[in-house]
Amino acid sequence: MRRDHESDDAALPREPIEVEITDVLDLHPFRPSEVADVVRSYLDAAADAGLCNLRIIHGRGTGTQRRTVRTILGRDPRVRSFADAPREAGGWGATCVELESSPPRP
Repeated sequence: MRRDHESDDAALPREPIEVEITDVLDLHPFRPSEVADVVRSYLDAAADAGLCNLRIIHGRGTGTQRRTVRTILGRDPRVRSFADAPREAGGWGATCVELESSPPRP
């Protein structure tokens, strides 16, 4: 039961989470409402860094985040292909992505 003087953490704005750009993005620290924007920003940063082979960890759960991730990947012209990660790399709880190669931006 919530008391009137207790704050509702879900309604409070969160500080931005700084994510190091590597070939792996773990979506677990993000709210479901943030996933689409995080994935789009990550694809931009990964492409700018010249990364071509990525792994996005979305978890197994109900499949909602997996569908969101794959919808974004399917619409991004930089994405050459994507598929479930190998079993040892997360299986259907992660998606491996191949981007078109492009040189990193200075």
